[in-house]
Amino acid sequence: MELTHYQRRLPHQLGPGASYFVTFRLAGSLPRETVARLLEERALRKQEPTVPDAGKRFFGAFDAVLDRASQGPCYLTNSAEAAIVRAALHFLDGPGYELLAYCIMPNHVHLVVHLPLETIAPLACTLQRLKSHTARQLNQLRESTGQVWQRESSDHRVRDAHELMAIIAYTLNNPVKAGLAQEWQQWPHSYWREP
Repeated sequence: MELTHYQRRLPHQLGPGASYFVTFRLAGSLPRETVARLLEERALRKQEPTVPDAGKRFFGAFDAVLDRASQGPCYLTNSAEAAIVRAALHFLDGPGYELLAYCIMPNHVHLVVHLPLETIAPLACTLQRLKSHTARQLNQLRESTGQVWQRESSDHRVRDAHELMAIIAYTLNNPVKAGLAQEWQQWPHSYWREP
């Protein structure tokens, strides 16, 4: 299995034959000061060897701020905008990845995919294609221009079947945790391919 490794602010190691949990968000959905504070907290946690799962804690804090959606754009759950993202996620199911689950939140998207061994394009290219296509469509719908998505996505390589089920549960329950629905099935912008 050949892995693609690259790094911007976050390290990315992507390759076929594995499942991934990906989160991407609207540009401007978090103030720069908030991002800087979260990154500083992550750096401090990494220096403490006694803190287990520092990466998970960082993601949890990051996601909690996104869930509060107190600043920045929050239009992804409008029916027309959500339909654009949903259609693109399903369109790439097959040629880009095997779609396992997703949740479209007001300002971010959680995506759980599996990359079969015969995957042609690296996941990074597929995500770039997804974000580029939906950005054009969203800008056209909203009669606007400019950057729609934050350039970098967060991705996590799933270690095993137990972790995969926990990540799918986390993804589907995100609207419940954020106070947008009482049960995950009530949220119209979620999907789960049941085994």
